[in-house]
Amino acid sequence: MSNLTKGLILLAVILGIGAGLVFWKNKVGGHSATGSFNSITKEEIELLLKDIAKTNPMVLKRFEQDPTMKKQQLDNLKQLLAFASQARKDGLHNEPGNRQELENIRAEVIAVNYDKEINQDKGPMPPFGFISEDQVNAFWGQGEQADQGYWAAFKNKIGLGPANRELEFQKFLDSKMAVLKSGNPAMQEREISEEERNQARDFFAKIEIYEDEFNAKARSGELSKEFIDRVNLQVKLQQAQYLARLYSEKLAEKVKVTDEEVDKYIAEHPELNNPEKRTKAQEILNRAKAGEDFAALANEFSEDPGNKGANNEPQGGLYKDVTKGRMVKPFEEAALSLEPGQVYPELVESDFGFHIIKLERKGESKDASGQPTETYDVRHILFSTMYRDPVEPEGREMPVKAYVRNKLETDKEKQALEDVIAQNQVSVPEDFDIPQVSEEQIQEMLKRQQMQNQMPPMNPDGELQTGEPENAPATKGGPKPAANSANTAANAATKK
Repeated sequence: MSNLTKGLILLAVILGIGAGLVFWKNKVGGHSATGSFNSITKEEIELLLKDIAKTNPMVLKRFEQDPTMKKQQLDNLKQLLAFASQARKDGLHNEPGNRQELENIRAEVIAVNYDKEINQDKGPMPPFGFISEDQVNAFWGQGEQADQGYWAAFKNKIGLGPANRELEFQKFLDSKMAVLKSGNPAMQEREISEEERNQARDFFAKIEIYEDEFNAKARSGELSKEFIDRVNLQVKLQQAQYLARLYSEKLAEKVKVTDEEVDKYIAEHPELNNPEKRTKAQEILNRAKAGEDFAALANEFSEDPGNKGANNEPQGGLYKDVTKGRMVKPFEEAALSLEPGQVYPELVESDFGFHIIKLERKGESKDASGQPTETYDVRHILFSTMYRDPVEPEGREMPVKAYVRNKLETDKEKQALEDVIAQNQVSVPEDFDIPQVSEEQIQEMLKRQQMQNQMPPMNPDGELQTGEPENAPATKGGPKPAANSANTAANAATKK
């Protein structure tokens, strides 16, 4: 992938330009984040459904016919609004970085929707493709239109002219980069290039231009009430989603389960303890220490699936040429503390169960990078303590501690969710009108999808890329994107 393509992908993430969304859990944005998130009205839900009828009537038809789906979506919406409301109660919306991002969301949602509304019949173009370079220059106080007074249209919002616009852009960009880095640890040290910065600056200008036009036309009555209501609702829900994510990150710390809680739960539930396993394992360990054939004991008693070879033949518990670092820590520490021919004098316990270990050989090999590394041959007998949830008999077995930790975390999360919803008393109506979907609407949607799939790619300047071979050099629009192209116990002691 070229640096330009990487840059464009990064820019898309920073600027939040994405595909159309199919349901309201993802279809989010709002008022100014100072209003209430405790409710959504019947009229607002019907507005959302009307949008879905235009973009994805098949989803709407399923929604109408599937009560379970309808309930799940209403529950999702209630949870979203409850988390956003709690985030406001906790003051997260007033933290400087969050306040800036909420303002960014408002401006972006307004601009994107306004762009679609006024340019819907003008043919395919990238976002804000109908804003001219002259308009962008005028926004920054440059060019002929600025000299002719065009700049005056943008003075009122900020009040201090082009220099202040640059400061506002920097706050916009800092906020976007902070959001990007918080959601992707790999991006922590990433700095954007000058080219990416210029593209972001251009995008910011276009957002501001369209937001300003939207506000002016809304005040003058040139935009329909339904369109304004729809935009305000999307702003509200987008902001709700952002705040809900902030609160969920905060909540994650509260629902973490400690090792002490796991141990306490296991101690209080005898069905999770298996003292017979330990007793049997100790008996076999004593026989191995007394000199019985370790391989024969492994073939008879080991519950390790890794003891079966390619032809399902028992392997005597042998693992050959094990590279240091491959096995779980308790197993490896015990094995490497031995001399060849020795049996470890005690049972070794891991999340997988009780291990009886005999070292056969120590040696040295090279790892994938050619560096020398320690290797060893070891025999192993496992008495498994893996557990299968009785509520899900078809589910996979897992270590007892992992099962308990997962259960306790799930219970904590469920209780926390119920508490947040109860404390914020979110109101979501269940009685609303669902638009009827015709077969013609469905066929029209399928036709649009087919046309989009057949349409040649478009570069950021809105130019169709046609007739280029796959290995053509990159144009100024960038190269074409490439086409999309546990068994946990398989080795009971091997790291996963």
